[in-house]
Amino acid sequence: MIETITELEALRARVREWKQQGLRVGFVPTMGNLHAGHYSLVMLARQYADRVVSSVFVNPTQFGPNEDFTRYPRTPEADMSGLEGAGCDVLWLPTVESMYPFGVELAANVHVPGVSGVLEGAHRPGHFDGVCTVVSRLFNQVQPDVAAFGKKDYQQLAVIRQLVTDLAFPVQIVAGSIVREADGLAMSSRNQYLSADERPRAAEIRKALVAMRDGLLAGLTRAQVEADAARRLTEVGYAVDYTVVRRPDLSEPVDGEPGARVALIAARLGRTRLIDNLEF
Repeated sequence: MIETITELEALRARVREWKQQGLRVGFVPTMGNLHAGHYSLVMLARQYADRVVSSVFVNPTQFGPNEDFTRYPRTPEADMSGLEGAGCDVLWLPTVESMYPFGVELAANVHVPGVSGVLEGAHRPGHFDGVCTVVSRLFNQVQPDVAAFGKKDYQQLAVIRQLVTDLAFPVQIVAGSIVREADGLAMSSRNQYLSADERPRAAEIRKALVAMRDGLLAGLTRAQVEADAARRLTEVGYAVDYTVVRRPDLSEPVDGEPGARVALIAARLGRTRLIDNLEF
């Protein structure tokens, strides 16, 4: 039976009890409206830990002025049931007041320079500051030994890894594979914003990523595969933020240079902004 905790002292007492028993604690932070991708992270954390805590907190500091904070879906009963089925031991439900005791405007902010300033950081200014600020607080609250994050948010994972190293958090970061729908669309809490007309076209992002990989491996230039992907998505009704190929550290590779790559796409279909990536 999953335990729901809403008070920080109660959470700390539970984690302290576990650690006194020599148990490793895993952690999966979420914003709720959970799906199979989230539950796979709980199961991943379980492989590295004896007990797993998952948090649900819709964090106001990582939404931009015109983004979907107020309409972000909240499904607490379904979340609790799904987390229990995935093997989560504790559901941590902090309030805005416990997360930001002096209020959002007076919150101490955490900024990770460099990797947070490109791609998502450029298109959503302040987003990663909000992510790093809340994750730092959650790490302090939960005191996990290991935390699981999904690869769908590829840049977020890179930012979190830098944050953990820079601030010496004693937390092992493990990355969960992207979980997809049958047609290849990466699972996301925002997919439910898609209309019946938009939903079939949402799978084009995955196809564009595969075409980017195949084009690059066939010898096309990076500029060409990026432009082809943007054109392909625009033709089926997307407003494209970026279609890029990067090194794993998100720096820009030189054509012909050997090594691993990741193709990343962010684009808006109607009111829904979708992101996805493909490592190769």
